[in-house]
Amino acid sequence: MRLLISFAALFLSISLLQLSSGAIGPLDALAGLDIGFSKTAIGLLGSAHFLGFFIGCWWAPRLLGKVGHARTFAIFSSLGAIGAIAHPLILEPDVWAVLRVLTGLCVSGCYTVIEAWFQAKLTKQNRGRVMGIYRAVDIVSSSGAQLMIGLLDPASYISYNILAIMCCTCLLPLALTTSPQPVTPEAPRLRPIATILLSPLGAAGVLVAGLTSSAFRMVGPLYAQEISLTAIQTGYFLATVMLGGALAQYPAGWLADRYDRRQVLFGLSAMSALVCFPLAWIGQTSFALIISGAILFGVAMWPIFSVSAAHTNDFANPEKSVEVNASLMFIYGIGAIFSPLIASMLLDRFGPSSFYIFIGIAHLVLVTYSIYRMRKGRIVAFRTRYTIFPRTTFQIGRLLRRTSSKDDESIITK
Repeated sequence: MRLLISFAALFLSISLLQLSSGAIGPLDALAGLDIGFSKTAIGLLGSAHFLGFFIGCWWAPRLLGKVGHARTFAIFSSLGAIGAIAHPLILEPDVWAVLRVLTGLCVSGCYTVIEAWFQAKLTKQNRGRVMGIYRAVDIVSSSGAQLMIGLLDPASYISYNILAIMCCTCLLPLALTTSPQPVTPEAPRLRPIATILLSPLGAAGVLVAGLTSSAFRMVGPLYAQEISLTAIQTGYFLATVMLGGALAQYPAGWLADRYDRRQVLFGLSAMSALVCFPLAWIGQTSFALIISGAILFGVAMWPIFSVSAAHTNDFANPEKSVEVNASLMFIYGIGAIFSPLIASMLLDRFGPSSFYIFIGIAHLVLVTYSIYRMRKGRIVAFRTRYTIFPRTTFQIGRLLRRTSSKDDESIITK
């Protein structure tokens, strides 16, 4: 209990940050529609967010090494507050895209600091408990951010002011904590090509996860508006997908630890495709049916990143795990940057059905490649335990690193 109390400031900071940053994407989508932005322009905002996230993953550890944890957190949270509160000042999509780069920088930078802080303080004896609470806080706060959409008035200065206040408030717990700052972590090297060669299927799964999850999070509100959902219903729709994904993580992990992970990845991708194509034609049906489809979609799609990351780490030396996971975040970011813009362009030109068709096709490609890799195959003698990888920063690789032991031995094919 004393350990958890000592980390309470970090948990509270993450919760407030997630409530702010998680709500700004859907709010931008709804506000952009009210103002008159095109769907393509709104999709560009989502891509801009992940461009900022991408830059932040590279910049944050280097800045952290120069000015320390608390100052780095203050810098990035300030950028996030500026990005939120400046929205109502200039109602232009290009300006909003620049502001969304700031919010992306804020998310990746602040998460890098928090996860580096955890890494320095946790031990093998307490890592599991603390990381379990960390994931729960992240999921609950992210779901709460989606539900906030129904309470915030789009294109209102007050709404963006509330989000900026939350972003500023996340500074207080970390600034007031009496816990000494940890030693600055070493920045990892990015070797995405080496990671792709290490596990082509794992890298492909991470890329598809970036394509599909970012498209849903950033363009999902546009799809909801296209099928005439209210703001409150849109919040429930987005939160339900995350709830389904949270519920599926441990069953997916149980399967991934007991069976060939390629088969589990194949099954999740096939299920995602099978769910997406019927959902593409549901359209303006009953809200209960839309929510039911959203749960199934979250169950199938959300664990793909964790299974892909676990499969890749099966082939990595433990001392290279941070480097590998940094490269996986790089690959994830590549997909996440471009997919919101592509999905919004398709939505604008072909209507709401194209949204799920785009995601379904991406999963069909992964299904096909999974079959190819299972036939090609190679053998590995050791397998790491499955771990839920939150898509935050590469620092999570340090936190979730586990060395292989004889208890984990099993023969699998790649």
